[in-house]
Amino acid sequence: MIREKASAGVSGVLVLSVSGALAIGAVVLLVLAGGVGLQVAAAALAVLAGVGLAGLFMVNPNEGRVLQLFGEYVGTVRESGLRWANPLYTKRRVSLRVRNFETQSRMKVNDVDGNPIEMSAVVVWHVVDTAQATFEVDNCEKFVTVAAEAALRKLAMSYPYDAHEEGQVSLRGCPLEITEHLRREMQERLERAGVEVLEARISNLAYAPEIAQAMLRRQQASAVIAARQKIVDGSVGMVEMALERLSQKNIVQLDEERKAAMVSNLLVVLCSENNTQPIINTGTLYQ
Repeated sequence: MIREKASAGVSGVLVLSVSGALAIGAVVLLVLAGGVGLQVAAAALAVLAGVGLAGLFMVNPNEGRVLQLFGEYVGTVRESGLRWANPLYTKRRVSLRVRNFETQSRMKVNDVDGNPIEMSAVVVWHVVDTAQATFEVDNCEKFVTVAAEAALRKLAMSYPYDAHEEGQVSLRGCPLEITEHLRREMQERLERAGVEVLEARISNLAYAPEIAQAMLRRQQASAVIAARQKIVDGSVGMVEMALERLSQKNIVQLDEERKAAMVSNLLVVLCSENNTQPIINTGTLYQ
């Protein structure tokens, strides 16, 4: 595996100044040339000036230049500005800027329960090793895209869409855990390409259209059951409190049969979805 090697290069401003001086000297010698010696010296100065100018190259901020000599990796220049290196070096530009992209929208995958879902993610990344990004993969950006989608598919197959048990991690219910897992999964796949994943977040998550209605009814049923359980718990507590207060205040003495009737009536009133119509008894309790 090829690792990045730092190469500062030579200050381009210095080389440009020297090359300019050499070029001026060559022109002066040609003007004053009166013999073969001066002409040869002028030609030599011109060649040196040309070599100096040929090796100049520009490095922009957040950019690296990968240097190669006859196919062999020499190093990477990261220092911005006008730089100079051997004119025989090939100088490939590699962007170090932070980039982002979104995986293909509505990518259909299956969760751990086999339910088809649609999801996509936004990935923020940048190159940290120019040598690996250049020589370890054929096309760095395409490699990142494909690896990110593969990591997203694996993530989806590791968790359910909704939690079916208390404390269970799900795609919809635990965004922080899912985001961190997705980032780690992508980083493992992109390590070889010299890429660091700064952030990976799910941007779209939904059931596939063919099961969306069925899952909506399931969610509605779960919500109704949860609401009913809360209503029943509250009603039982209220009935218990009513019986306890009646007993403490000694307002009325009820036998077990009348207590059962009272509990039944209170639960009907408290748990009913519609307003109940009470029947007033004007006689005794036993009529």
